Amino acid sequence: MAVNDSGRGAGLGYAWSYLAVTALLMVVLGLLALHARVRQRADRESLARSAGLVRRLGLTDLCLYTEARHTRHPAMADLHTPFQDGPLSLDHFPTGSLVSLPATLTRNHETRP
Repeated sequence: MAVNDSGRGAGLGYAWSYLAVTALLMVVLGLLALHARVRQRADRESLARSAGLVRRLGLTDLCLYTEARHTRHPAMADLHTPFQDGPLSLDHFPTGSLVSLPATLTRNHETRP
């Protein structure tokens, strides 16, 4: 271990710096968790109001993917949108492999005579 002018090893100084930064980051993480908890309680009424508005207006779900219309709003998709280019064509959008159709859509289709 190298020794600096103060007589302490240089590696020990790095260790204390690492521990100080880690402790500081732990305190920041704790404060962020506390802030999230306080905001969640404060926004509870507003979130309930927004959820009621979404239910009443029948708004769609969150748009997570922008490339294919059947993955943009899965609740609004119909069964043939992945095959819009042709009845036997494969879905060429990568998100088509990540997002499946809603269960209510396939259940209604399977029960039709």
